[in-house]
Amino acid sequence: MNGNIHSIETFGTVDGPGIRYVIFTQGCLLRCQFCHNADTWEIGTGKQMAVSEIIDDLKSYLPFIQSSGGGITVSGGEPLLQIPFLTELFKECKKLGIHTAIDSSGGCYSSAPLFQEQLKELMKYTDLVLLDLKHINRKKHIKLTGMANDHILDFARYLSDHQVPIWVRHVLVPGVTNDVQDLTHLGEFIGTLVNVKKVEVLPYHKLGVYKWEALGLEYPLKDTEPPADDEVENAFKLLTNHMN
Repeated sequence: MNGNIHSIETFGTVDGPGIRYVIFTQGCLLRCQFCHNADTWEIGTGKQMAVSEIIDDLKSYLPFIQSSGGGITVSGGEPLLQIPFLTELFKECKKLGIHTAIDSSGGCYSSAPLFQEQLKELMKYTDLVLLDLKHINRKKHIKLTGMANDHILDFARYLSDHQVPIWVRHVLVPGVTNDVQDLTHLGEFIGTLVNVKKVEVLPYHKLGVYKWEALGLEYPLKDTEPPADDEVENAFKLLTNHMN
């Protein structure tokens, strides 16, 4: 089976524990204003890669991955747009004893029976989900990403109900996602989940601006500066305040 792949990073250190083999899939439904991978948005494009091709390449990095307690992380774009491919890939990874992780916003989560069936199968082979919670406020989420967050919060509850370990990630953007009341509400929501192993506050940065420009897109946050360290620390406290 083939997947639509944007790129591969062989020595990732920020997308899960240890050294990670990180696959960036092509295609996403969200249009986040701070996205640093805007070139992954278009669905159905990218390089076609077979599971066997990826596994063969991954094997050459196994000594580094295993000695560091690492594994494979599939990011994007949105990996859950390609669940059958992901399931086959993770099945092969499990045969090799490789830790598996998905970096997802849950932006394509659906209650449709086929999606639920495919997701249930995928979760059998998934050790960790890095869950990007962009905003707790529905209207602000729509402005930030172009989509509402109802189904995304449903995805978080699904993972909690099925006890799939997650790392919650929140990008802190001054003037956009750093409102104290919003962070408090998001922290309260995180506190209702029983499967949270870690919370990460990711400071907003401008490293992806050149991609927007290359694509002929106007970057909406060009006047926004990264948050100060104390802002990041305060956001972390608010987000973890209700955790057990």
